[in-house]
Amino acid sequence: MKLHNFFRSSASYRVRIALNLKGLAYEYRAVHLRRVGGEQFGAAFLALIPQALVPVLEDGAHVLTQSLSILEYLEETHPEPALLPKAPVERARVRAIALAIACDVHPLNNLRVLEFLGKLGVGQEARTEWYHHWVDTGLRALETELLQSPSTSGRFCHGDAPSIADCCLVPQLFNARRFGCDLSGYSKLLAIEANCNALPAFRDAAPDAQADAESP
Repeated sequence: MKLHNFFRSSASYRVRIALNLKGLAYEYRAVHLRRVGGEQFGAAFLALIPQALVPVLEDGAHVLTQSLSILEYLEETHPEPALLPKAPVERARVRAIALAIACDVHPLNNLRVLEFLGKLGVGQEARTEWYHHWVDTGLRALETELLQSPSTSGRFCHGDAPSIADCCLVPQLFNARRFGCDLSGYSKLLAIEANCNALPAFRDAAPDAQADAESP
């Protein structure tokens, strides 16, 4: 397997966690999203994914894109250890948590959105306010949901084993800190994050542990 990714990309981070949890070896291919105008716009990378987005996972002849689709692929092709529970209603809950982060929070504050706001004349202070608003909106709802579901929320987002929901949560919290978000009001999310980061699979997937990591 080859993973084309950027060390600081939240979506890439999700896939690295899942690969580590499943014990799958992969070749790390760095794609710098800011150097020389963005290496994702180079001809070779565009041939893999016209959207010019990371991550991209090559598994033999198969080219897989979109982080959650890749996570589902890994779950189906390498089912153990499972990142989704067995019961359909519980699988739906885990997917809902993952999608709340990956579809409702992350798209509003990723690099290309923030850069386009700048092109529209939105200053840095206003862009930061935009970021904080959408992250806080999403995390507050997730914190409430998890606190209201103690029977299903254990040491992790769902029960006492990591799932694709945790693969999404930890990178989003990392990103939130980068932009100075106040996370002190999210005790449940922070407790889950601590449980995740106690596992080597999460620690080894962290941005600062990657070969292409840069100083802040």
